[in-house]
Amino acid sequence: MGEDQATDEELLGRLRSGDAEALAALYDRYASLMYALSLRILTDEREAQDLLHDVFLEVWERARDYEPTRGKVRTWLLIRVRSRALDRKSSARISRRAPEDADPRRDDAHMSVAPERIAVRAALAELPQDVRQVLELSYFAGMTAREIAARVDAPEGTIRSRLARGLRLLEHLLSEDEESGTR
Repeated sequence: MGEDQATDEELLGRLRSGDAEALAALYDRYASLMYALSLRILTDEREAQDLLHDVFLEVWERARDYEPTRGKVRTWLLIRVRSRALDRKSSARISRRAPEDADPRRDDAHMSVAPERIAVRAALAELPQDVRQVLELSYFAGMTAREIAARVDAPEGTIRSRLARGLRLLEHLLSEDEESGTR
């Protein structure tokens, strides 16, 4: 079975066995989406590229950490990118951009418009406004639940619930896209 026909889970299984071609296939599938997310958070192209490289090295070394019961491979990869980007953003090397300056709907000329990005945007547009807002502030502006709660004047628990609900809804909507052949 070719890399383009293998499921993400099959590729990760091969990756656990040291198959570099499986890593390359995952990179081809998700690098543009992962880069776009890291660039949104870090706002620096070089930092975003370095982060993407570091995360794929981490995936190579830690493929065994993936647990299928906790979500899809795509979700696992994006969570790794987001977590590492937020770690870097909070470090002294990168200054924090004001949340008002972060517009998740902005199209940067240097970011490719990958099919995954289009699918995510379409799925986001289908979410209720309050859920979409917390997802955008969390993932695109890099804000914590506490910061979002202060920004939208809502309890932190409510924000965490909206984030969890939004991620479930996004995963469902994106799964429907994959099943209908959009991917």
